[in-house]
Amino acid sequence: MNKIVINTDTGKHKIDRHIYGHFSEHLGRCIYDGYWVGEESPIPNKRGIRKDIVKALKKAKTPNLRWPGGCFADEYHWKDGIGPREERPTMINTHWGGVTENNHFGTHEFLDLCEQIGCEPYICGNVGSGTVQEMSQWVEYVNFDGVSPMADLRRKNGRDKPWNVTFWGIGNESWGCGGNMRPEYYADLVRRYGCYCRSYPNQKLYRIACGPNAADYEWTNVLMRQAGGNIDALTLHYYCVSGKESRSATKFKESDWFAQLQRALVMDELLVKHGAIMDRHDPEKRVALIVDEWGTWHHVEPGTNPGFLYMQNSLRDALVAALNLDMFNRHCERVRMCNIAQTVNVLQAMILTEGEKMLLTPTYHVFEMYAVHQDATLLPMDIETEQYKFGDESIPAVSGSASLDSAGKVHITLSNTNPKKAVEVSIDVRGSKVAKVSGRVLTAPKMTAHNTFTKADAVKPEKFTGTRRRGNTLSVKMPSKSVVVLELS
Repeated sequence: MNKIVINTDTGKHKIDRHIYGHFSEHLGRCIYDGYWVGEESPIPNKRGIRKDIVKALKKAKTPNLRWPGGCFADEYHWKDGIGPREERPTMINTHWGGVTENNHFGTHEFLDLCEQIGCEPYICGNVGSGTVQEMSQWVEYVNFDGVSPMADLRRKNGRDKPWNVTFWGIGNESWGCGGNMRPEYYADLVRRYGCYCRSYPNQKLYRIACGPNAADYEWTNVLMRQAGGNIDALTLHYYCVSGKESRSATKFKESDWFAQLQRALVMDELLVKHGAIMDRHDPEKRVALIVDEWGTWHHVEPGTNPGFLYMQNSLRDALVAALNLDMFNRHCERVRMCNIAQTVNVLQAMILTEGEKMLLTPTYHVFEMYAVHQDATLLPMDIETEQYKFGDESIPAVSGSASLDSAGKVHITLSNTNPKKAVEVSIDVRGSKVAKVSGRVLTAPKMTAHNTFTKADAVKPEKFTGTRRRGNTLSVKMPSKSVVVLELS
């Protein structure tokens, strides 16, 4: 029997809405032929940005967007992406396919995109091949409202008032594609860049340092010891790559399903262990842990450029997203921002496009369902769950989160990782009275189910009728391989 106890009157910590953030890099068709189609395109757009993508991200309450990378960030020189588009110099995207980048989508276009979505921008600066002066001037260009060379240049390029961007990353993956640095060397750079990237009046910068790759605990220790007092957040990157047997996004067996979810659950161990190191240096939890790259990583779709990382997105990816969001919610005292990789046409994407066509992936639907947790109070949840066994190994069958929003409504998200068996969950709600329950469910007949441009709604949320209520006790019958969201009022 699966049992859950939720205490609605003992919540202490807020689930920061920024946990539900996204990441968009100049990689493959994420920017060009994704967001950006140009003002002359027959595809409906506003100042060159696709209207249907903006509409979808607004519906999912996208809180923030990280840009321009990724590895691309440390070869991107922002001044190449401002001014009249026809006068902007080109560059080679050496990390992703060796294609020529025309720089038509730059600072103004990105911040316009964020304003259209209604989300906060998160800009990642160039530390690997850039300079302190270059990043300092970028902050000045974007944030300073007075008279200065960069503010005057911004006005010349058509923007009078500053955008007042809060979130700034000091490089990306500095241990790898961002410079192959040692943590001691990078920690000194963080202190230096942080010193010259100014907080201008009415806009305090939130300085985000490059943190560890997966289980590199020494990196975290060095950065917190040597630069913890100079930063507001430290990042973590972890991808659960498909297994060796089958790395196809849509053609896999139960062994691949199980292994993928098992790897996804490693995230909890990473959050616990990195969090413990951060606690030693920062017991007040002033410095946030930001997981600004996470998600699945499969083989690219057949016939596409391997450097473009275009891959399909199945029900399996939706379960990975649900498990990760549950883990981030549980650790919200330290984890305050996350960015799934990536938003459009790359890796575990929210959205896929093909010319004028657009579809929403199963992962998108999980984010839209889980949006009820944004800025709500995390409710303690005790779970006793059966195990989903495969061979000699097992993982928990049931995962979940619960929160209390500002209107007094309780929301519960649940997932059933077992692809073959329905599970019944008994939920004891304590601390408040339950009068009404409604819900939605995301599932499909096959674990490989995914949306295509000829069948875009093969996997989508439906009304959930599997809940019975007796007083404050709920009996929830979840289909196999499913994600459920409940609203209690």
